[in-house]
Amino acid sequence: MRVSTMIRFTPGTDPHDRLLDRVADYARRIETSGFPGIWVGDSLGRGRPTLDPLVELATLAAVTRKVELGIGVLQLPLRHPIELAHRVQSVQALSGNRLVLGVGSGSTKADFDLLGYDYDQRFRTLRSSLDIMRRTWRGEPTNSGGTLSAWPGCEGGPPILIGAWRSHRWITLAAKEYQGWTPSGRYSSWDDLEAGMRVYREAGGTNAVLANIAIDFGNRPGSAELAQVAEPSLIGTPDEVRQKLNRMKQMGFDEILLVSHHAVLEDIERARDLL
Repeated sequence: MRVSTMIRFTPGTDPHDRLLDRVADYARRIETSGFPGIWVGDSLGRGRPTLDPLVELATLAAVTRKVELGIGVLQLPLRHPIELAHRVQSVQALSGNRLVLGVGSGSTKADFDLLGYDYDQRFRTLRSSLDIMRRTWRGEPTNSGGTLSAWPGCEGGPPILIGAWRSHRWITLAAKEYQGWTPSGRYSSWDDLEAGMRVYREAGGTNAVLANIAIDFGNRPGSAELAQVAEPSLIGTPDEVRQKLNRMKQMGFDEILLVSHHAVLEDIERARDLL
């Protein structure tokens, strides 16, 4: 089981904080530490400042050379699929084909309300957007009749992982039509993950990536509250964390994505060593 990282930056307390330097330094440390991947999340209207995930990944592409770069997960119904296909292709090209695209319907109504989009139609929109984006990357005509020219080496688009928690239909599609399945460790229970893994493997799936697993060995602010709502979170003693890691491994996950909300890379390294 591979251990990769997720990053989630918040505004610093220093008014002269150089966010770009902070992001670049942390990304370089992750790559130097030998982690295979750096992933980011996607949210807009949840009461806190966030960064656009594709802008983040373009920045990470510029300051790293080898690590895989992923989104877990990009909310497709919140974007125009052709314009989004162009931006995704741009990151794919700039990163030298290191991009892995996790996509999902979106799970938080506030993000849709912010843009005035229909939350109840999100699954239908997801399926339609995926179809349009894949045709766009193949150079096929779009709804308008025009085509998006593929950047050399990016034909067909990046590998796509489907973000799904409880929908057996989408987990099955992830196995049969796409390059992986990526549930969230923040929103899923152990029962959800075990049931989803059974569906995924029975459908022939071979790449299960568990995202959004919070980690904290230091009892830092907010961790206790997070541990109450996120069963798979790695918050506690080394023995408790080791037990949860082994459970994820035995469940059959091929990769897990750990996030330290306080950007303490040593915690992620320590968890990797416990395996």
